[in-house]
Amino acid sequence: MSVLWIVLVLVVVQRIAELIYARRNTAALLARGGIEEGGSHYPLFVVLHAAWIVCMAAFIPPSTVPNWWLLALYALLQVARLWVVASLGPYWTTRVITLPSEPLVRKGPYRFLRHPNYVVVMLEIVVLPLAFGALWIAVFFAVLNAALLSWRIRIENAALASRRA
Repeated sequence: MSVLWIVLVLVVVQRIAELIYARRNTAALLARGGIEEGGSHYPLFVVLHAAWIVCMAAFIPPSTVPNWWLLALYALLQVARLWVVASLGPYWTTRVITLPSEPLVRKGPYRFLRHPNYVVVMLEIVVLPLAFGALWIAVFFAVLNAALLSWRIRIENAALASRRA
């Protein structure tokens, strides 16, 4: 099996595990009175991320030798991703769910940034295709992701505004 396929399989397994964890957290938050905001945009993120992986699988030759430095950077981004997920714990979901009675998380990377998960995702979408020389995939999906994130961040900021005051 090629390095590309090993990496893509690992990414898919990671994303499926995250979706399972997120679904569990979402159900628990909703059961506690959580409110979902802007759910209509969520399927677009699912399609975007699935298409990103499919495009890499379809258009990058499996024999492509990766740029090991960029692949290492991608691995470091996974550490950052885990830091974000661990910092949010039961509040981490792939949707915008807010519990009005709960304080905002201000630990881990949230001490420094409002949206560290989105920074990690933006970098991942660029770095992984670039590690395999796929500039057009990196640029195309970075632009689409930036458009979706700008929509989502507005939704999330509005949902959290009263809790930031």
